[in-house]
Amino acid sequence: MRLPAMSCSPSQSSAAAAAYGCCQRILLASTSLPGTRRPARLGLKLRSTHSLVGSRSKRRFVCEAMTETEPDGDGNGDEEKEELGDDASSPSVDRVTQENGSAESETNADNTKDETVNTEPLNSSDTVQNIDGDATAATDEQKKVEVVDVAVGSPLPGMKQQLDESVRIPKATIDILKDQVFGFDTFFVTSQEPYEGGILFKGNLRGQPAKSYEKITNRLQNKFGDQYKLFLLINPEDDKPVAVVVPRQTLQPETTAVPEWFAAASFGVVTIFTLLLRNVPLLQDNLLSTFDNLELLKDGVYGALVTAAIIGVHEIAHILAARDTGIKLAVPYFVPSWQIGSFGAITRIVNIVRNREDLLKVAAAGPLAGFSLGFVLLLLGFILPPSDGLGLVIDPAVFHESFLVGGLAKLILGDALKEGTKLSINPLVLWAWAGLLINAINSIPAGELDGGRIAFAMWGRKISSRISSLAIGLLGISALFNDVAFYWVVLIFFLQRGPISPLSEEITEPENNYISIGVAILLFGLLVCLPYPFPFDPSQLTDFDL
Repeated sequence: MRLPAMSCSPSQSSAAAAAYGCCQRILLASTSLPGTRRPARLGLKLRSTHSLVGSRSKRRFVCEAMTETEPDGDGNGDEEKEELGDDASSPSVDRVTQENGSAESETNADNTKDETVNTEPLNSSDTVQNIDGDATAATDEQKKVEVVDVAVGSPLPGMKQQLDESVRIPKATIDILKDQVFGFDTFFVTSQEPYEGGILFKGNLRGQPAKSYEKITNRLQNKFGDQYKLFLLINPEDDKPVAVVVPRQTLQPETTAVPEWFAAASFGVVTIFTLLLRNVPLLQDNLLSTFDNLELLKDGVYGALVTAAIIGVHEIAHILAARDTGIKLAVPYFVPSWQIGSFGAITRIVNIVRNREDLLKVAAAGPLAGFSLGFVLLLLGFILPPSDGLGLVIDPAVFHESFLVGGLAKLILGDALKEGTKLSINPLVLWAWAGLLINAINSIPAGELDGGRIAFAMWGRKISSRISSLAIGLLGISALFNDVAFYWVVLIFFLQRGPISPLSEEITEPENNYISIGVAILLFGLLVCLPYPFPFDPSQLTDFDL
């Protein structure tokens, strides 16, 4: 390729050499940039400008970098080749031109000569290599489209990504979010970074979180419609508020291969069978004989109905509270258990919950209703005599397995309750007790159980995750001594360990009256599960001399 000639007077050689050094440094620095697409050549244009002061002229050299593709022709017809003089050892450039003013031609016409600069390639170590055109940030394509790449994956903990390729958020959108959606009156952005399915903004939250969230959401809706979703969360690294903006297309619900209603119906049928089985003592000793004696299952109908009523009230309360708060629930999966009839139901939340108070309302509604009905039936069982006059004969030591049931038994039955003495009770006591135990297990503050959601709503994600780990650990220790605890810890680990999906706004705490209800539910569940440590007969107490 031939290069255009550069005219330069001998008196300007030192200035030209300095300009060459400037251009050389820019050229060498540019070769470190990566390239990906069509080949191009990075040229440097040496432009001279001058100004006249009196009869003397001043000349300055401007070094400009530009990107251009290789021309197809041989260059301009007026170009000439000539051997390099003292500057032959310096690296060649793609184009060196000089623009002279008319005043310079008039004053120095007799000293002006055309000199050509030969730019024949040197060896590979001294030659400037061709680099790709996209290596420079000055290309037109990069100026038109600037994007921030974010990784493929779950946009937030507990949410599922449904896209097959990276989500690309335009830089213009990020600028609008920073300057027009957020602001001094809501959330002052200090920095941002790609965050899985969207952009995480760090900054300072202004005013009440709930009101600020509402303002930001309205502005986001006005600018982009339903294209993006805002989350106002707590950064677990420094416990400071952060805002996360995620494309809504990344928040699609996870699909299942088997229809939910079919799987839920299958689990429901098995649960009915285990509820009946649990209330037939003759079949409890030999489970394999159940299919040979199916007619005996009718003896467990009443007990199954009472326990199922407590579980049913629990689920109905969830549904009513969810409808009141705008939360959508999936089809409940009833989990069968041959020890206590059922482990309750697993119910997924399929949309994004607005705030922690709404989550607390829905999570607490089920145990509150189940505990209420179960406790009333338990009291009636202790007070009412058996319908057949005989009742169910048991060993009073069984009441030591629950602090709540044992305490009520001692309070209501009094001296009739003694260790080693058989006792006839209304079977309603055991049926209601099973319902209370199912509600209590679901109230354990672990994972995505009702208790885990209650703890999350009251104390936030960070504290609730620690409580969840502690609860699962204690439940694992209990599993060494109790088969119900063993199966329950397995169920939590594989199906309900979380994490809980993010809420739209996780900073605002629930009102105190809802927190009081949540604490009461956790304590009531603890009373059902903890053993009763005191003997029923005061005469069995040992006096210690102090």
